[in-house]
Amino acid sequence: MPAKRICVVGDELISGMGDARGMGWLGRVLARTKQPADMQVFPLAVPAETTTALSARWEQECFRRFSVETENYLIVQLGKADLEAGISAARTRLNLANILDTALQKEIKPLVIGPPPLRAFDMRHLQELSKAGSEVCERRTITYINTFQPLINHSQWHDDLSLSPQQMPSQTGYGLMAWIILHCGWYQWIGLEALE
Repeated sequence: MPAKRICVVGDELISGMGDARGMGWLGRVLARTKQPADMQVFPLAVPAETTTALSARWEQECFRRFSVETENYLIVQLGKADLEAGISAARTRLNLANILDTALQKEIKPLVIGPPPLRAFDMRHLQELSKAGSEVCERRTITYINTFQPLINHSQWHDDLSLSPQQMPSQTGYGLMAWIILHCGWYQWIGLEALE
C-alpha cells in the first residue's frame, strides 16, 4: 500500500494558536488515529490567510511535498480571514471550488473543515461562509465537516473563547473541534482506524 502524505492548509486554526499544549485540533485528531509509520502530515498555516491568497499558493507548497509514489491528501481549513477582508461568500465559494477542482484533477483526495463560530464575528456571516463551503463540497462529493453548527450553542466552546484575548480556542475548544472532526467523517476519509 502506498504511503500517505497529507498537506493541511489554512489559517492559524491549523497551527493550534492559543493552545498551551500546542496540539490544536490537528494534533489531537492525529493522536486518535492509527497511523502507518510512513504517513507524513505537513501543516502549512498562514495567519489571517484568505481563500484568495490560499488559492494562489497551495499548489506550489503542497506539490513540493506530494509525490507520484504516494497517496496524496489535502485538508482545507476555512477560517475567519475572508470575513475580515470583506470577501463575499460567492468569492469564497469560487476560490474553494478552484482549489478542490485542481486537487481532484491531480488525483489528490480533499477534505474541507468549515469555520467554527468565533465570537468576534457576526454569526450570520460565519454561518453563510460555512454553508458556502458545504455547498461546494456537496456538488463534488467531497467530505465537508461542519464545525459551526455543533458549536454555535455549545457553552464550553463559548466559555473557552471568552478566556482568550485573541478570541481563539484553547485546549477545551480545540478538543471539541477534534471530537467533531473525528466523529464526522475523518476515519472514512483517511481510510484508517481509531487508535484504541
